[in-house]
Amino acid sequence: MRKVEDYETIRRAYFLEGKSIREISRQLKHGRALVRKAITHAEPPGYRQSKPRPAPVLGPYQKRIEALLDESDQMPRKQRYTANKIYQIIKAEGYAGSAGSVHNYVSRKRKKRKRKQLYLPLEFDMGQDAQADWGAGIVEMAGKRMTVQLFVMRLNYSRARFVMAFPFQKQEAFFEGHVQAFRFFAGVPRRVTYDNLKTAVFRILEGHNREEQQAFKGFRSYYLFESHYCTPGQAHEKGGVENDIGYVQRNFLAPMPQVDSFEELNTYLHDQCQQDLERHIRGHKQTVQQLWRTEQKHLIPLPESDYQACRTHLVKVNPYSQVVFETNRYSVPTNIREKQLVLKAYPFRIEILTMDAIVATHPRCFDRQQDVIEPLHYLPLLVQRPGAFEHALPVRRWRRYWPAEFDELLEGLRQRWPDGRGVREFLAILQLYQEHSQELVHKAVKMALELGAAHLDGVQLCLHQLQHPDLSAAELDLSNHPELVNVGTQPVNLAQYDHLLGVS
Repeated sequence: MRKVEDYETIRRAYFLEGKSIREISRQLKHGRALVRKAITHAEPPGYRQSKPRPAPVLGPYQKRIEALLDESDQMPRKQRYTANKIYQIIKAEGYAGSAGSVHNYVSRKRKKRKRKQLYLPLEFDMGQDAQADWGAGIVEMAGKRMTVQLFVMRLNYSRARFVMAFPFQKQEAFFEGHVQAFRFFAGVPRRVTYDNLKTAVFRILEGHNREEQQAFKGFRSYYLFESHYCTPGQAHEKGGVENDIGYVQRNFLAPMPQVDSFEELNTYLHDQCQQDLERHIRGHKQTVQQLWRTEQKHLIPLPESDYQACRTHLVKVNPYSQVVFETNRYSVPTNIREKQLVLKAYPFRIEILTMDAIVATHPRCFDRQQDVIEPLHYLPLLVQRPGAFEHALPVRRWRRYWPAEFDELLEGLRQRWPDGRGVREFLAILQLYQEHSQELVHKAVKMALELGAAHLDGVQLCLHQLQHPDLSAAELDLSNHPELVNVGTQPVNLAQYDHLLGVS
C-alpha cells in the first residue's frame, strides 16, 4: 500500500515541476492509475469495497431478513424482532448457516436504517422549567447489596439537582420525592417535564395530551405547577435529567455507599446535592448555587405545610389487634374499640388512625408476610393475662432489645415473689412507658437497682426524683406557734409505747 510520501512526490512532480503523467510513471516506477489517483487525492483514500462480498449461504435469505426488519419497525418497540429471533425464523425456513452471520448482517442493516439524531441547544428562563425522572442505583444497606430507586429532579436554568432514594417507585414515593425536592430548592418550578410515568399518567391520548391520575391532579393543584410530558420513546426531550441520573450513578454512588438504612442513605445523598451546588457550568462564571439563588426568587412560594405524600386505605382490626397492609401485619393498641380504621402508607412509615386521632405509627416493612409489633400496644392485655407473659410474641420481641437492667429487675422480682406477683409487678413497671419516655424509665430502673429498691414503688420514687432533682421541702414558719418549736427535739419517752401496748 502506498504511503502519503509517495503521493506527495507524485503531486510535486506534476503540479510544481510540470511533468506529464507518462514521465512521472516512468521515472518513479508507478503505474499510471496510481499517478492519476495521487493527482486527484492528497493522500491515499484507503481501501473501499467495490462490490459486496459473496455470501453463498446467507445470500438467498438477505431479502427475507430485510422484509422481517421492515415488519419489525412497524411493531411496538418492546416486541420487535431481535437478531436471534430472525435467525430462528429463517432457520425454520431452511437456512443452514451460522447465527453469527445473521447477527452481523442484521447489525449492519440496522445501523444504516438508524438516522443520526440532531439536537438544538436550549436555553431556559429562571424558575420556569424543571425535569424529573426515576433511575436506579446499587448500594450496600445493612451489610446486604440491594438496588434502590432514585428520584431525580433538576432546575433547567440553574442546573441545581436533587436526588432521593426509595425502595420502590410507587405513587407515595413519587410525591415524597417532589415534596423534598421543592423544599431543597426552596420553591416550586412553574412547569415540570416527565416521561409518561404511570404514577402520573393514566392514559396517553393524541399528541401531548394525557389523562392524568386523579391523585396526581390533586398533588399538582396543591403546589400549582404545570405538568408536561415527553413524546413516547423520545427521552431526549428531557435529556437534562437523563444526564443527571448518569451523573449521580457515577459520582454519588461510586464508590458504593455502605449504610444501615434509607434514612442514612438519603442524608448522604442530600449532603452530596449540597456540595454539588458549588460546581461551575461551562459558559457561566457563577456557580450553580449562585444561579440557583437568583432563580429562587422566580419560583412559586412553598405552601405553609407539606403535602401528605401517602396512600389511604380502610383496614379492619383482626383478633390479634393487627391490621393488614401489603401482606404485612401492623399492631394497634388492644383498647381500640373501632373495628375499621384508616391506614396511611407513607414511603417509610405507616400511620393508623381512628376518625380523630393517630393510634399507631410503625416503620414501613418492605418484606412480605411479616409481623410489625409495638409491644406497648399489648400491655393492657398482658396485665389482664399475666400467665401468657412467657410466651407472648410482643414480649419476646421486646426482650431482644430492652436494656440488660430489665432482665435483672425481672429476675429479682421473680425470686422475691415466685407465685406470679413478681411478673405482675414487672408489668406494672412496664406500664410506666405509657406516661414517660423510654430513656427516663430506663434511668429510674437503673437507679432503683442501685438503691436496692427494685420494685414498683422504688422505680416510681426514682422517676419522681429524676423529674424533680431540685425539689426540696419548704421550712415551716412556727413563729405564731411557740408551743410547737421544740417538737422533735424533746427526749424520747419509751414508756409511752408500753402504755400503748397495755403493758404495766
